Amino acid sequence: MVSLNLQEAVMAPLYTLPGKLNRKVGRAMHDYRMFSAGDRVLVAVSGGIDSLVLAVLLVQWQKKAPIDFSLVVCHIDHGFWQGRQGSPAETIGEQLRLFDLELMLSREWQLPSSPRTCFSCSRNRRSQLFTLARSEGCNKIAFGHHQDDLIETFFLNAVYSGNISTMLPRQDIFSGTLSLVRPMAYLDKGEVASLGKAWRLTGVPNLCPLAVDSRREKIRAMLGRLFADEPGARSSLFAALGNVRQDYLLGGFRQS
Repeated sequence: MVSLNLQEAVMAPLYTLPGKLNRKVGRAMHDYRMFSAGDRVLVAVSGGIDSLVLAVLLVQWQKKAPIDFSLVVCHIDHGFWQGRQGSPAETIGEQLRLFDLELMLSREWQLPSSPRTCFSCSRNRRSQLFTLARSEGCNKIAFGHHQDDLIETFFLNAVYSGNISTMLPRQDIFSGTLSLVRPMAYLDKGEVASLGKAWRLTGVPNLCPLAVDSRREKIRAMLGRLFADEPGARSSLFAALGNVRQDYLLGGFRQS
């Protein structure tokens, strides 16, 4: 389990979002109308630095937003830690309590007997989150995905699934009764990491046995090399996700 210097954290001044990052978050929320008065938001916290930053960011936004919305912070325990180290939920909960957040813990639904895959695990986790949102009276689920995640997903779908798509900053499902929102969609991973450092947050290790060899890790490594060679590529690729010229894609003249 990650060791925390709780005394140091408690004594630290409350760090507020720098103007540039605050504007990016506000613009994403505005562009996609992420929150409305009376929303009850389930915040999905895996324990990685991105989801921890999301939870703290939403607490700060909750205090200054012109509308009232409530938060339910949830962690799904996959049990990978058993037999290796203490529960990650303990470390996650300790950190969030410093920001007046209580963590709701939910044990992972049992997967079918077939071998675990990234796809089956992700689908199972998402179904569980949908059920948790319904049981907690939540109409929104907030995820800690950022700009780099959206770009990676685009390449994942193109390379491995043969389609052009990505995650949306807001996606309405179940006839609009539930919305998936990503308030950090306009922040890159470096900006998210800087917030985590300023808030003295520590992500818990990803103990999934498939994490290192996953397809996403391969895409992430490929993009890392590209961004190192072409520093402007990240912003260009992200802009391209919203600048689709359908007449110049192969499907434009396909006959039914």
